[in-house]
Amino acid sequence: MAVSARVCTATGQEMRITEGSRLVFGRGPEVDLAVAAGRGLSRRAGIVTALAAGAWITNVSRTHALYVEGEGYRIRLPRLEDGGEPVGGWLLHSGTALVGSRAMLDEGFPLEVTVIGQRAEEGASTAPQPDGEGTILPLYLDPMTKLFLVALLWCRPWLLDPSATTPLPRTPEIARGALQVTGAYHELERFETDADFRDLLSARVAEHIKVLRRKIGDRGLASSDVRLSDEVAVRILIEHGIITSADLGRLADPVWRSRQEDLWWTES
Repeated sequence: MAVSARVCTATGQEMRITEGSRLVFGRGPEVDLAVAAGRGLSRRAGIVTALAAGAWITNVSRTHALYVEGEGYRIRLPRLEDGGEPVGGWLLHSGTALVGSRAMLDEGFPLEVTVIGQRAEEGASTAPQPDGEGTILPLYLDPMTKLFLVALLWCRPWLLDPSATTPLPRTPEIARGALQVTGAYHELERFETDADFRDLLSARVAEHIKVLRRKIGDRGLASSDVRLSDEVAVRILIEHGIITSADLGRLADPVWRSRQEDLWWTES
């Protein structure tokens, strides 16, 4: 079955596109689907393209952010570069995703993009090659890694406090948080009283922080002349949708916590 995609506005307007065709949406009159939204959305905001692998969603604005949201994620799509081509996007293989400005998503008035059909044969995609989870992102972190837990604990204060006035945790605090999340309460007293043990765990966290900074630099998410302080790095992780508020729910997920416990203690 050939793929098609359905795009619906919050007011009930609906358009369908068949495989190989595309739909341009935005606030302006020169688009295929006009969206009633505030100035947080560009006049020519994004494109949905129906491909053999699903719906390819890209941001074609040079000035405004565009987000894609689904179960457990909210992704900020890269803006259009000077060359006139999107540098990345979101490949929706199946199901439905919400698309729009941050205000559209937060206020409950997004576009809904739904993949209708799916080819029976595998490997027929003409989309750009996905990065890990069917997406092309500036940076993707696998939730089932120690690196993800460190990034989540690092970002947690500003996910809970969007004003970004809450101090960010340093490496010993993140290490203590890892003990708490993974249920290693028997080690917490040792962490508080044994300086060598505390330094060891803090050094492990520091290595993960170093990896996160390197990944941010390698993906070009910060200029080479920008110092990647904790505050700058965390802001990048949040603004690019690499770590999102939805990820906070993992901290209460017993399956995810059990997997992290295995990663941090059993496997080490």
